[in-house]
Amino acid sequence: MDRAALTCELLKQFQKGVPICARPYARMAHELGVSEAEILDCLAHLQDNQVLSRIGPVFEHRRAGSSTLAALSIEPAQLSAIAAKVSAHPAVNHNYAREHAYNLWFVVTGSDRAAVDQALSEIAELAEQRPLDLPMLQSFHIDLAFALDHAALSQLNAGSVHAPQLHPQAAGR
Repeated sequence: MDRAALTCELLKQFQKGVPICARPYARMAHELGVSEAEILDCLAHLQDNQVLSRIGPVFEHRRAGSSTLAALSIEPAQLSAIAAKVSAHPAVNHNYAREHAYNLWFVVTGSDRAAVDQALSEIAELAEQRPLDLPMLQSFHIDLAFALDHAALSQLNAGSVHAPQLHPQAAGR
């Protein structure tokens, strides 16, 4: 299977879930009829081209502890530096830039609300301002799976499609 076809099948079959087992990439490879090394190479290519920023679980946050959406209003010249500091905080699992007065958005998680509040206080010291705190009031399930076709995904393998990323160190957070 060529890389374009593998990318298409990999993303179509596993965008909603990765096998939960000791060797998930080996199982994915078996299901697609390729080697584990080919799966890892394909995923690395997608991350190198900023198509994927992370591969990891999504938890039902209320069962796993507490979380909040937070935002900061950062001077554009300082955005990358502050984003790197925010991303380095262990309670932050990702951040992203927005074109708005509040231009740095991130999710803070903790074992309970007190831990989230502590993390927000620590981030306030790093950023020299108190983050906007937007805890979820009501949960909605949104299916984020995308219909993918071979032609569109072939652009990914050619390196012609790049998803914007705020800070390279934010990948995996």
